Amino acid sequence: MNDMTSGRGWAHIDLGALRANVAALRAKAPGAAFMAVVKADAYGHGMVPCARAALEGGATWLGVATPEEALALRAAGIGGRVLCWLWTPGGPWRECVEADVDVTVSAQWALEEAVAAARAAGRTARVQLKVDAGLGRNGAQPAQWPALTAAARAAEKAGLIRVTGLWAHFSCADEPGHPSIARELGVFRTALEQAADAGLDPEVRHIANSPGTLTLPESHFDLVRPGVAMYGISPVPQVGGPADFGLRPVMTLAARLASVKQVPGGHGVSYGHHYVTPGPTTLALVPLGYADGVPRHASGAGPVLVAGKWRTVAGRVAMDQFVVDLGGDCAAAGDEAVLFGPGDRGEPTAEDWARACGTIAYEIVTRVGSRVPRVYGEHG
Repeated sequence: MNDMTSGRGWAHIDLGALRANVAALRAKAPGAAFMAVVKADAYGHGMVPCARAALEGGATWLGVATPEEALALRAAGIGGRVLCWLWTPGGPWRECVEADVDVTVSAQWALEEAVAAARAAGRTARVQLKVDAGLGRNGAQPAQWPALTAAARAAEKAGLIRVTGLWAHFSCADEPGHPSIARELGVFRTALEQAADAGLDPEVRHIANSPGTLTLPESHFDLVRPGVAMYGISPVPQVGGPADFGLRPVMTLAARLASVKQVPGGHGVSYGHHYVTPGPTTLALVPLGYADGVPRHASGAGPVLVAGKWRTVAGRVAMDQFVVDLGGDCAAAGDEAVLFGPGDRGEPTAEDWARACGTIAYEIVTRVGSRVPRVYGEHG
């Protein structure tokens, strides 16, 4: 037990598992470069340590959503290729150009800001163009794509930018066989042909996310962008769990019991008394709550390993704590409660929590809050 794991609660991050997951995913797409997606604080796992571990495991690119994330990687001394994709007008384009970040352009206004940043910085901006293949979020609509690629090529000829990549994002790759997959691949291939007609010759063309990497070899192109799978969570749980893909969950969320006490039958538990003890019993208090990322939707449903057995959250999850009913079992304040982990010690997994809350495991790990210290190690 170290200082962090003797406290209220912690998230253990198994960097050895992360490196092994990168290797397993690289083996699924051996002909493609590997972009480790570390946005959203590496899906709650800690961006900088996970970025370093992914690069050690063989990743050659890092992917982030916001420019602030990209600049934080650079501030931490992490070099190499970094792609950033979620921009708004007036963002830190120049800072990212100066930091050698590849910036994504999805519209003419963004191209203009990237060009202005290149001029201001006195250096060529590395730009990747994104097409909306059908997801309906960012990316140029196919009707606007020829004009955007032509304008990008003109800026490239002027020495202001270098178009390093062309990319898109699937809408339903986590539903193998969904008709949108083939349709979006077709849109992307057409966009690549149009970009070539405009004279663009990028380093990488990419569309494969985690499910694409695992289940759609025809989508691998020059680079794959695994996100949640790198953290050992299956993006297609209806097809297989992490072990089925050679992956191991990286995060274990645990806490020390803050209270264990005997109560009589008929005792209300937590706000609203949605749980009332059916008879004399022992209640244990887990000092994590929705301020720490434990979903309030887990009230009455979330699974927890305490005193060697799965328990269920008794009553409502509060801001800082929740209760489990131990029945006739014994425990003591300070004993460990494991909310989720790889599952090989009998504990629930993030996928178990997702099912209990009606969400996806991505959200379960990503929402673990900043009050929960991350403890880094090489095994669970």
